[in-house]
Amino acid sequence: MVCSRAMASKTPVGFIGLGNMGNPMAKNLVKHGYPVIAYDVFPEACKEFQDLGAQVTDSPADVAERADRIITMLPSSPNAVEVYTGANGILKKVKKGSLLIDSSTIDPAVSKELAKAVEKTGAVFMDAPVSGGVGAARAGNLTFMVGGVEQEFDAAKELLTCMGSNVVYCGEVGTGQAAKICNNMLLAISMIGTAEAMNLGIRLGLDPKLLAKILNMSSGRCWSSDTYNPVPGVMEGVPSANNYQGGFGTTLMAKDLGLAQISATNTKTPVPLGSQAHQIYRMMCAKGYALKDFSAVFQFLREEETL
Repeated sequence: MVCSRAMASKTPVGFIGLGNMGNPMAKNLVKHGYPVIAYDVFPEACKEFQDLGAQVTDSPADVAERADRIITMLPSSPNAVEVYTGANGILKKVKKGSLLIDSSTIDPAVSKELAKAVEKTGAVFMDAPVSGGVGAARAGNLTFMVGGVEQEFDAAKELLTCMGSNVVYCGEVGTGQAAKICNNMLLAISMIGTAEAMNLGIRLGLDPKLLAKILNMSSGRCWSSDTYNPVPGVMEGVPSANNYQGGFGTTLMAKDLGLAQISATNTKTPVPLGSQAHQIYRMMCAKGYALKDFSAVFQFLREEETL
């Protein structure tokens, strides 16, 4: 699919952060004919893009000097703050009227701070975290949850539709992040619940496939039970069928649950199950599950008799 408006405006797009997610996202921009100006803190991450004809720069500031539309995809809040406001950050050389889209998953309060700093330079900041993981990033069918000034949404959408199939406007800056962390908190809670129910049923003598079938035609059904079942052998083509490889890593889930905790504390919102889920995923990280898919909580519960 070719982006409808893309043909009219192939001006360069900056892309900062070429990791597991940023790499395939930036490649999709190249595929759609956008000249990409790339930067990553690890130079080897840029080599591939040099071969694809992208310009590689030495700092985020250099990217801002050469492109007035920039997408950032970074691991955490401190990385985002550094890339935007650091000594060689975007804001050192950003041009007035530039559009800066941050697709990192970070604390919504940090997104708001960055937006204020960006606004002072006369540029526009939008938060646009994604859901869908590495597979969807490669296929170009990510979901983007976008927060920022509504008048700028169409300009952002033009770029984001080259990398995603759903681009949803959520409201002011920070609401994209908010939608993402609320979804992932619910996902963690429902995955743990599915794992507990499946484990109990199996110990009571039920066949796991049969139990999953019953849950999925009953009121306990959820995405974790019917699309991403955590029990090995119940479904094909999911991480549980492949020793919990691939998918959405336990470390990343623990990080997103941590962001939900910070937001809950800031807004004085009680999230007892969200807190418990956060602790369970942190324990998993400490016990060798860090790089496994988050559905490995089923395996963890079976080993953790004392939990």
